[in-house]
Amino acid sequence: MPASSLHLQTQNPAQRRIFLTSALPYANGPIHLGHLVEMVQTDIWARALRMHGHSVLYIGADDTHGTPIMLRAEKEGIAPNALIRRVWAEHKRNFDDFYISFDYYGSTDSETNRQLCEHIYRTLEKSGLISARAIEQAYDPERGMFLPDRFIKGACPKCNAPDQYGDACEICGSTYAPTDLVNPYSAISGATPVHRTTTHYFFRLSDPQCQAFLQRWVAQLAQPEARNKLREWLGETGASKLIDWDISRDAPYFGFEIPGAPGKYFYVWLDAPVGYYASLKALCNARGLDFDDWVKPESAAEQYHFIGKDILYFHTLFWPALLRFSGFRPPTNVFAHGFLTIDGQKMSKSRGTLITAQSYLDAGLNPEWLRYYFAAKLNGSIEDMDLNLDDFAMRVNSDLIGKYINIASRTARFLVKCFNGRVLDHAMHHPLLERLRAALPSIAMDYENRDTARAMRALMRNADAVNAYIDAEKPWAHAKAPDGAEALHEICSVALEAFRLLTLALKPVLPRLAQTVENWLAIAPLAWSDARAPLHSGQPIQPYRHLMTRIEPGRMDVLLAQNRAALNASLLS
Repeated sequence: MPASSLHLQTQNPAQRRIFLTSALPYANGPIHLGHLVEMVQTDIWARALRMHGHSVLYIGADDTHGTPIMLRAEKEGIAPNALIRRVWAEHKRNFDDFYISFDYYGSTDSETNRQLCEHIYRTLEKSGLISARAIEQAYDPERGMFLPDRFIKGACPKCNAPDQYGDACEICGSTYAPTDLVNPYSAISGATPVHRTTTHYFFRLSDPQCQAFLQRWVAQLAQPEARNKLREWLGETGASKLIDWDISRDAPYFGFEIPGAPGKYFYVWLDAPVGYYASLKALCNARGLDFDDWVKPESAAEQYHFIGKDILYFHTLFWPALLRFSGFRPPTNVFAHGFLTIDGQKMSKSRGTLITAQSYLDAGLNPEWLRYYFAAKLNGSIEDMDLNLDDFAMRVNSDLIGKYINIASRTARFLVKCFNGRVLDHAMHHPLLERLRAALPSIAMDYENRDTARAMRALMRNADAVNAYIDAEKPWAHAKAPDGAEALHEICSVALEAFRLLTLALKPVLPRLAQTVENWLAIAPLAWSDARAPLHSGQPIQPYRHLMTRIEPGRMDVLLAQNRAALNASLLS
């Protein structure tokens, strides 16, 4: 069992303090469903941990620096600051609409982040881990600027895949210098770049102390795919060696200028992860918490990052070493997920399947439908995940409506009409309810292990058992029988308590619905410890109202049509 799993199981719940992040979305485009895979996965984990009583600080921010931001603002005729403020509001609104429970959502373009970046840089510099050297770099002769990694494209020098960016290949996963690309061209002007010499600043990741630290740190990674990849990058398999990391970019550039180096700016991949800490520090200041108590090496707090597999390199090599040698604690663990495909294909603007969060909402689709579908597919691995639109509709209708909601809709009205909304107290010890209560610790552990697919399967098996009980006991028949009142009361009481227990277990996935159920049942917010605090006759429930609707035929076609129209409009603007 990975060290992280042991750590999760043996920690005293009362003592756990957890600092948690999702990767920072870039501020030059809308939130799409690929972003939401990660946000929903992280949010479910945060909510499940909070239900144990842990202190969880879930931090997010917009990633706001770099040449793409500068060029887009230039195209729109506005200042970069105006662009990132507008996009921040759009991103935050989408996250709120999908019930992502950030404790703080900031921006990497903050004074706090600038100060932290400069502090980290100065500390590394004093430790001899920063070096300046002259390098050759691609230069766009038409635009008169050095080309950042993402604005020079060409064939991958390792696998020859065409149209790859200048820092990493999306096909084979190799990393390289932009100057290594085959047949390069400027993504800005299309011109063939020329090579010019400039001075850049490097974090000396090749230093033996960095290598030794990372070789020790790799053992705690929970995912075997990540551990194996990191060992390959570290050269333990003989495949490669660590190289120094270029942390600077030349003007013109939207970002933080490096202290003591006029015209040189921190590369966005330095100030973006430091933005995790800047947002945490802003939250600590707002809540009166001790920032150092969360991030210093001796801290007992845990630190986790949820990311896409395409940025594993930055989060498992650069970021831990940057923290370790600048006086901070390295992450407890980094959890990567795969890419999202739509109906088996890579998301595509041209096909209209790069589905944005806003298009999903504008099509009138319930955000919790998507949260459930993602939860039912995520298993804690790095494998890709497919959103099959037909399967999405079928699973929501079958699982959430046909199995879960069906329990309440079949029995609650009887309880209100015949028994003033009061359950039968002695029914709370029924064997079916004991089965459900006994299943909850395992489901809670599935959440902690990020295997939400396993948790959802267990939940729906138990929902099936409850529906089978209702089918066998036939409350509708007892409602018509002259002497059926006592049996009817027991059946409906058992079913409703079962529904409460299922709602408790689904709460990390369906937070809005859970809150509606809590209000309907007139109970306090549900936590894992409430498994053995059943409904009681002293607190009547409210009249039943529909809790969730089905996905009607044709709704997914509406989504694709509206999303395609929105994408076309954005391409023309």
